[in-house]
Amino acid sequence: MFGNQEPEYKQLFINNEEWIQEKLAKDPNYFVKHAESQSPEFLWIGCSDSRVPPQEICKTKKGMIFEQRNIANMVVHTDLNVMSVLQYAVEVLKVKHIIVCGHYGCGGVLAAMTKNNHGLVNKWLLNIKDIYVNHKAELSQIEDLSLRADRLVELNVIEQVYNLTKTSIVQKAWKERHLNIHGWVYDMKTGRIKDLDVLKDEITDIDEIYWYK
Repeated sequence: MFGNQEPEYKQLFINNEEWIQEKLAKDPNYFVKHAESQSPEFLWIGCSDSRVPPQEICKTKKGMIFEQRNIANMVVHTDLNVMSVLQYAVEVLKVKHIIVCGHYGCGGVLAAMTKNNHGLVNKWLLNIKDIYVNHKAELSQIEDLSLRADRLVELNVIEQVYNLTKTSIVQKAWKERHLNIHGWVYDMKTGRIKDLDVLKDEITDIDEIYWYK
């Protein structure tokens, strides 16, 4: 800190205390009950963007959504964080739905569309560049760069949904129970969520080489 300026982060502690008192005024046992256990129905794999908080945009109660958020809502099989969260959510928490939610105007997607060097994050964005290349014929037909980026956001979500289906974790769950996977896109300009309707059921058209015994 320099000078006598009050640290901005201290306001978060003030807000926290106000929030505690608000909850306790409504229910004196609020925190006791929520500390006991969790049984969320949804696993949310979303973007780290601060403007896309799942509990707020879906207006859900505390404890309903288990979250994994990263740049551009990716499901990368070599990412131990994503895979660990997926396994815990599916095998331990027994979530009923997995939601991959991207958003229009995603900085990660926009960055992947350029030739700019972003340092370490280049390795992460390479996954999106691969998606761009695989769909270059379609994307090149979209002259408006903003609309092209919007479509790449959608294609990225679709790809991540299929990446989920290629995991032994999801396939094992499908053999044992019903598990739904959804691909959504959030529009920050309207506040609405768009369902891309990626998987109509648990049978996908991915190549048989991806399926585990």
